[in-house]
Amino acid sequence: MKTIFINIKELIQVRDNSILKVSGKEMSLLPTIKNAYLIIENEHIIDFGEMTNCPLVDGLNLIDVKGKYILPTWCDSHTHIVYAGTREQEFVDRINGLSYEEIANKGGGILNSAKLLNETSEDNIYIQSKNRLDEVISLGTNAIEIKSGYGLTVDGELKMLRVIKRLASEYNIPIKATFLGAHAFPLEYKTNQQAYINLIIHEMLPKISNEKLADYIDVFCETGYFSVEQTEQIITAGKTFGLIPKIHVNQFTAIGGIKACIKHNALSVDHLEIVTTEDIEALKNSNTMPVALPSCSYFLSIPYTPARSLIEAGLPLALATDFNPGSTPSGNMSFVVATACIKMKMTPEEAINAATINGAYAMGVSETHGTISPGKNASFIVTKELPSYYQIPYSFGSNCIESVYINGQKV
Repeated sequence: MKTIFINIKELIQVRDNSILKVSGKEMSLLPTIKNAYLIIENEHIIDFGEMTNCPLVDGLNLIDVKGKYILPTWCDSHTHIVYAGTREQEFVDRINGLSYEEIANKGGGILNSAKLLNETSEDNIYIQSKNRLDEVISLGTNAIEIKSGYGLTVDGELKMLRVIKRLASEYNIPIKATFLGAHAFPLEYKTNQQAYINLIIHEMLPKISNEKLADYIDVFCETGYFSVEQTEQIITAGKTFGLIPKIHVNQFTAIGGIKACIKHNALSVDHLEIVTTEDIEALKNSNTMPVALPSCSYFLSIPYTPARSLIEAGLPLALATDFNPGSTPSGNMSFVVATACIKMKMTPEEAINAATINGAYAMGVSETHGTISPGKNASFIVTKELPSYYQIPYSFGSNCIESVYINGQKV
């Protein structure tokens, strides 16, 4: 059945199908059509344009959205929504003066989540994760990457990835799975790190490949976690199993990880709170997407990704939530867009591009999602009546979304 949306105040992110990402100055350009219509059929966009050219054909399901905006659903390319329990005590610990690193060193942080996950049944983890996924969909996200990394054992990592696979089979949206066994070293491997890396390479990866549980491989390449050399060792092994690198890097320190990731053709490098001139130069000659996670910076009170430096160097930039129990217990992409504008000095146009088309690129779905384009998936946000789409980042504490359509259906 065909449905036509009429009197759209402004149809946002209207692009040709051939454009898969935007970079540099292009990020400030957000193509729109004012006083527009949009026609969808089943799961796809088939036509759009100005209302003066609107084909009012008999048999169309007509929806009048006068005064409202339509834009593509958010594409969240970096999350950890499959986990057990919460870590609000660590939130209070940080208020009382402990740093992220200090909490981790006393057995908190990632290791805390790993303990909880390994003590929780797969079905229970699925129910918790399903609730989080339902929430982010209601907030306008329709393509999502989900990482493992809170198992840190063979059984724990497989349990997480099976939950992700189950979610992907039950939700008709793009869900990309990333294996992040190299999220931290379990306590029993602190003095023999290579033994844990061997476990990842020789036991986890073959089983993951055999069950087809992951699309990507990730490593927390950071001081106190995995060195550049260890990261490369794990990436190389993952590539032999067909896993594309998407890497945590430069969250707290710059240790040369970005250059190494680019050498291995990483699809994205994520966090980048600390970025050097050398990092920017390396990214210029690559197809790797930098991904910023501003709500993580907000929650941990750490520096924000230097968006202006990256964009002014001609680079692309994507935005994602980093939804996880320790450093970003939120999957609200509208808040991410607002925070990018407020704290990273991105314009609304740049932030929306970063959260849609570039987010789609950062998880390999920009051919089907991230823009309003003929033939692409009919997944989009209908806003409330707003004075302008700038209201989305401006009203950072409000929900500007009236409804969300996934595959042509209102959710």
